[in-house]
Amino acid sequence: MSFWFTVLRQVGRNLRQTWPSQFMTLLTVSLSVLIFSSFYLVYTNMLNLCTKLGDDLRLIVYLEDDPGAEMQEQLRRKILAFDDVENIRFISRKEAFERFKGQLGEDKDVLDDMPQDFLPASVEVIPLKNLRSLSQVKLFSDYLSQLPGTLKVQYGQDWIERFYNFTHLLSIIVLLSGGLLILTSVFMVSYTIRLTILGRQAELELLKLVGATNNYIRMPFLIEGLLQGFIGSFMGLASLFVLFNWVKLKFSGSGILTILEFAFFQIPTISTIVLISIMLCTFGSFTSMQKFLRI
Repeated sequence: MSFWFTVLRQVGRNLRQTWPSQFMTLLTVSLSVLIFSSFYLVYTNMLNLCTKLGDDLRLIVYLEDDPGAEMQEQLRRKILAFDDVENIRFISRKEAFERFKGQLGEDKDVLDDMPQDFLPASVEVIPLKNLRSLSQVKLFSDYLSQLPGTLKVQYGQDWIERFYNFTHLLSIIVLLSGGLLILTSVFMVSYTIRLTILGRQAELELLKLVGATNNYIRMPFLIEGLLQGFIGSFMGLASLFVLFNWVKLKFSGSGILTILEFAFFQIPTISTIVLISIMLCTFGSFTSMQKFLRI
């Protein structure tokens, strides 16, 4: 009990003596966690949107003419020859007209003078959940475009490609910001602990001479690194939570927020970010001690 009391008292003393550098380190760690967590939050929500879009993904094969029963069976066999799909639905010209008329709602009167067969027949193909990567969807689309009587295939190509490219860019940014978090946490905590050690070099050598154990000398610095990681990550995540709620309140009901249910991190994710920050800062403290204390 007296050991931990003495260690904690020494931690308080170190923090008081070096509070300017401790404060700057805390801000740096907090900012690093905020930057990383911000990009990671956007990335995870984009992945959720990918899943949602994937559930609604369908390829529309426009045909030259309404396929008869025999032609429908032939097309069905050819589609299934590529891979199993969740559903295949044939839509005649008349069904396409009625669907379009229903989509117009109150403006459906504009179709009164239009022939009911001016829209092409089509086949709606809903792929399996495992066929969700952009390359697979493109390959499937190219295959469907070769079916007999096909005019064109649509699945929102341009929008989906831009979205996948944006998600890929976000993944790169998340990795870079994660590297920033690692470098800044380890470097700043190591630098701060080094300043503390250099300022107390004579005292630490004296403690060693009078029989102080390695654990007694190391423990206050390790606790300092642990506190920097815990408090810094907590401040960064708390700032992100406030910013998240402000954005959600400010822009709710408009833009992409109407498509995407933007959600904050779950407790396991928050705990993981805090734990990683603690580990990095403690490691920075440990490496500084190994280099400068040589005990």
